[in-house]
Amino acid sequence: VVTFWEGEIVDTKNHTFFTGKWEAKPEDDIRHWTKFPSFSPLLSKVEVDGGRYLDLSNYPCIFMRWKEQYFVNVGTDCGLTIAGFYYVCFSCSDGSINGFYYDPNSSPFQKLELKSTNEGRLGFIFSSL
Repeated sequence: VVTFWEGEIVDTKNHTFFTGKWEAKPEDDIRHWTKFPSFSPLLSKVEVDGGRYLDLSNYPCIFMRWKEQYFVNVGTDCGLTIAGFYYVCFSCSDGSINGFYYDPNSSPFQKLELKSTNEGRLGFIFSSL
């Protein structure tokens, strides 16, 4: 299955930790962001206003939301859904990407794990676990 994605980087200026769309409420946001251990030090400030005044420019992780927009190679009758989105954390130290899917009509906390591997001479690739 090939899908087209769009993403948002939580930079606290353009996008805060509060999603504000896709049926996600602040409580849903907090519940998902707290699944990432690296989010713990930010929790108290995020609970107040989504972390609007946090400076994340030197933080060791980059927090994002990834939203599938449409299927590229699958028909509408395939039974798959792209109604939800992923809360994502990229680790700047090891290049790993972890995510949790949110869709109020799907099983909660479906996990995405990607780790960089240095295989071959052409750079890095990502593999799912």
